Amino acid sequence: MLVARNVTKNYSNLPVLRGVDISVSKGEIVTIVGSSGAGKSTLLHILGTLDAPSGGEIFINDVLTSHLAGDALADFRNRHIGFIFQFHHLLPEFSALENVCIPGFIAGTRKNEVRERAEYLLETLGLKDRLHHRPTQLSGGEQQRVAVARALINNPDVVMADEPTGNLDSHNAKELHQLFLQLRDQFGQTFIIVTHNEELATLSDRQLVMKDGKIVA
Repeated sequence: MLVARNVTKNYSNLPVLRGVDISVSKGEIVTIVGSSGAGKSTLLHILGTLDAPSGGEIFINDVLTSHLAGDALADFRNRHIGFIFQFHHLLPEFSALENVCIPGFIAGTRKNEVRERAEYLLETLGLKDRLHHRPTQLSGGEQQRVAVARALINNPDVVMADEPTGNLDSHNAKELHQLFLQLRDQFGQTFIIVTHNEELATLSDRQLVMKDGKIVA
């Protein structure tokens, strides 16, 4: 469902990605590992259309994303790609439920449908009693689960996660690892995850090792 061919990225004269090829199937959990500076986050941002490649092609469900721009690209990203970051980026003035609903409202889905799905996701993720709590009233692990629910609200084809456990203690990190497996089994959700966490990488279906802007293993 995702294919990247000969993806390159240069910043001025500095090559960061040097011809990356990736294919990911639906329902697969793929981790991208490697040392700092290998190009992992740059690749993830390009696959997720947050940044444009210098060269190459990226298809998500047969849509060539480099042919999209402006509102069309933003709409595609909102509907087809979910994001989870190391820092949750929850809006502090809104409740957990409201934070999860926002991408659904942006997509133009009926508000009652968005709220019902947001409540279902938060309950599925063990936050039934936290729907109306603001981020400052939630633990780090709970905030990250809200971010996961937000990433899933529009039934995305793929969820891109950049160091999702990097800001969590070991207990919450393990819980999030199991949660990804649960979501893959329950919803057939596809994940592409950049991580330094060896346990998470080991649990994935496939590891891609990056070095100097290339996939080397």
